[in-house]
Amino acid sequence: MFDRIARRYDLLNRVLSLGIDRSWRRRAVQATGLRADSEAEVLDLATGTADLALELSEAFPRARVLGVDPSPRMLEIGRRKCAGEERIELVEGDAQALVAPDASFDAVTIAFGIRNVPDREAALREMARVTRPGGRVVVLELAEPRSGILGVPARFWVHHVVPRLGALLSGDREYRYLQTSIARFPSAEEFAATMNCCGLEVIDRVSLTFGAATLFVARPRDTKRVAAPPAAEESR
Repeated sequence: MFDRIARRYDLLNRVLSLGIDRSWRRRAVQATGLRADSEAEVLDLATGTADLALELSEAFPRARVLGVDPSPRMLEIGRRKCAGEERIELVEGDAQALVAPDASFDAVTIAFGIRNVPDREAALREMARVTRPGGRVVVLELAEPRSGILGVPARFWVHHVVPRLGALLSGDREYRYLQTSIARFPSAEEFAATMNCCGLEVIDRVSLTFGAATLFVARPRDTKRVAAPPAAEESR
């Protein structure tokens, strides 16, 4: 699906999030905890067209950013956007089975991608495996506001406006998948519990824009003592 919508993916993100996705990515960059002059090694999973990879490189100009994504077409667009950025490398790959040594990155990020991974637990364990001790794993994901004053209009936007507007702009009715994937994603509490059972320790969880997105910040723990995922996640 992502190969088919790649050409208009950036436009769709801007329109469907009302432009707020940019500020969410900046929050994700800050959550890595890296210094501006850091020469860190950063891994950006589900990098897509490299929006977050570019934000990371701009914030940390001495860092090296490796972007990994399974969609060749998305990466093709991302490489054009990253032309001249010598410290960004984009490669095709699978978050569930990374070709990287243990403890090889100072920070691992994934924005709007974890809900699309078939085996989330495998991807989370891989993130824990490749993150160095003291490093951070940052997960930014869309959410469906379940309560609060904006809960009803937000759910209307997700269930009715997003799929129709996405299909109109992309010319691909499969963009309706976005609505169902958001609605089916675990609650913030459930997903944080899953992270804690996959070799990670969640140290912060931030609700963004009245619950439209959630930022999870974690650090790796001893992956030799990883528990099974909670029952609530297994049933999904």
